[in-house]
Amino acid sequence: MSVNNYKKADIIAVAKAAKVSPSTVSRSFNHPQLVKGTTRKRIDRAVRKLGYIRNRAAQTIHGIRSGTIGLIVPTIDHTIFGELIQSFSQGVDSFGFTILLASHGYDLEREYELTRKMLEHRVDGIALIGLDHSNDTHELLSQQQTPSIFLWNHSDQSKFQCVGSDNYQAGYLIAEHIASLGHRDIAGMFPPLTGNDRASERFRGVCDAIAKYGITIAQDHLVRTPYSVGAAKIATGHLLARPHKPTAIICGNDVLAWGVLHALSHLNLRAPDDISVTGIGDFTGSADFEPSLTTVRIPAGAIGLKAAETMVAMIKNETPIPTSAAFPPRLKIRATSGPATP
Repeated sequence: MSVNNYKKADIIAVAKAAKVSPSTVSRSFNHPQLVKGTTRKRIDRAVRKLGYIRNRAAQTIHGIRSGTIGLIVPTIDHTIFGELIQSFSQGVDSFGFTILLASHGYDLEREYELTRKMLEHRVDGIALIGLDHSNDTHELLSQQQTPSIFLWNHSDQSKFQCVGSDNYQAGYLIAEHIASLGHRDIAGMFPPLTGNDRASERFRGVCDAIAKYGITIAQDHLVRTPYSVGAAKIATGHLLARPHKPTAIICGNDVLAWGVLHALSHLNLRAPDDISVTGIGDFTGSADFEPSLTTVRIPAGAIGLKAAETMVAMIKNETPIPTSAAFPPRLKIRATSGPATP
């Protein structure tokens, strides 16, 4: 078959090659869970052989879904949202949808602009990270009535469906653990809190937990640094160069904690013998670190899959629509935390 014939392949040609009806081919694309696996494989072989490409634009004009869901995250530079993106993508793919991914760099105005662009591309739904968004973004989503969902954080007061965890509780759990070990000189390493409700809630949880023990984080023990292993390593060096050293460092997430552990190794110090170190997130690799990182598990994989199921149900207007879902954080006590040394 010539190249020109490949370009002219349509759904009828695919159906003929796969020995199925055109409606079965369409169903395989739009509702793959309703088509037998063996049939889907035959259709896929025909699609590959013929080089068939669906005309999404034409489908949208005729009122058929575009088959895409917009997912806008703060960053894709690190592993922070990697597991969530992967599970959400796999989840929507199982229902025949594809994600359109973008990042806004913790800039809520940029998030609004990206949301507009996603809607211009006629995505079937929008997924955003966190609950803190600009008024313009909230208003835009309400005006367009596009199925929308917030991931990672959960609150009963959310204006939109949300699937996530309690970041305040995550901060509280890790700080309670450290304070219960007898630590009183505690340092905190967090990213800038502006435009980041996940970090803000974790920090608030940390402060409330240690306040029960009569502890506050001294100003010279409070470090603000970007989500970067290298930046956290440098910041730790500056922190430990000061005369009064902490006995524990609570980090806003695992990426920062990894940087702290690298800094300790560089300074010939060990956790927890010299300083206890904790993270939040339980990212891939944290359990395998040497020593393994004490952290709080936020089940990103489960959140992504549940969010995908909820998003697709909203797009299809299924009844009943799954309600917002909360996944509790879990403390993971490992090798980097121990009792405070005299």
